[in-house]
Amino acid sequence: MRFTKFGTALLSHDVAASTRFYVDHFGFTALADLGWYVSLQHPQHPDFTLDFVERGHESMPPDFRFQEAGGTLLGFLVEDAGAEEATLREHGVPIAAPLRDEPWGQRRFNVWSPEGVLIEVLQNIAPDPEWMAAQGL
Repeated sequence: MRFTKFGTALLSHDVAASTRFYVDHFGFTALADLGWYVSLQHPQHPDFTLDFVERGHESMPPDFRFQEAGGTLLGFLVEDAGAEEATLREHGVPIAAPLRDEPWGQRRFNVWSPEGVLIEVLQNIAPDPEWMAAQGL
């Protein structure tokens, strides 16, 4: 299968709150807003869309309409995870897991989105050589 575009659609109890969260804190812009449906795009990644559909909306298959977002994680790779965490804290975004350095070469933290998706903000850093050796890498 060959894709011409890739996007993710998430169900939300409050599409407007989800939209504000991603626009205000992650720099997305709205491409379309029907109230029950919003399509967002990030100016640095025009080929990816992040869409929100009102939970329970008839446009979704009946067996899917009321599902929660459990087990869903969105990852955003950034240049400075520490600065991004500080900015989100300043704006009152609750931090689900604080900034930490992982031995495999990531500096990362997590926040919860309004629709219940876990967001991981991460930066690549040098891995711990001892940890890498212990993994046979």
